[in-house]
Amino acid sequence: MASQILPLELIDRCIGSRIWVVMKNDREFTGTLLGFDDFVNMVLEDVTEYEITPKGRKSTKLAQTLLNGNNICMLVPGSDGPEQA
Repeated sequence: MASQILPLELIDRCIGSRIWVVMKNDREFTGTLLGFDDFVNMVLEDVTEYEITPKGRKSTKLAQTLLNGNNICMLVPGSDGPEQA
């Protein structure tokens, strides 16, 4: 019998580790997941924000950020983002 894991359980297991978050707009974030709620609003620390512009990819370093779960498109646990991909 295969074991099953719920999506929020998987995210819960990622607390304290690196995660790559792809947003619905042209932004991506990598950082250490500090916590989240039932709406998948997330708090990340040691964050790098990547913005895709017509001139290329722009990165910005942030200490902490709060991401709205309504705008999250994809989560990649254990990844350092687009530079690693």
